Amino acid sequence: MSDPKQPAPGANKPVQVKIELDPETAQGAYVNMAMVNHSETEFTMDFIYVQPQEPKGKVRARIITSPKHLKRLLFALQDSLAGYERKFGVIDASGGTPPPAGDFLN
Repeated sequence: MSDPKQPAPGANKPVQVKIELDPETAQGAYVNMAMVNHSETEFTMDFIYVQPQEPKGKVRARIITSPKHLKRLLFALQDSLAGYERKFGVIDASGGTPPPAGDFLN
């Protein structure tokens, strides 16, 4: 009989995940605005394209994820941005009036 306190053999073995990327998704979608909302259990991110001088935009993608996954994504984005800025220089994010915190990213 196995000890219930001990993990099963191979339990700590990393799982290799195969990722599929279909041609349409591989093309990507350009966006220039994002909306982020949350509930207690999940975050919803809408990625939007707004044409210049147009009164409306179109959501091109919606991502719904857990708070843990969002925090991991935030860390991955911060790490990638830091690497980008080390290589290419600091990005000037000034200009325009930012919308209320937590609602939009332009």
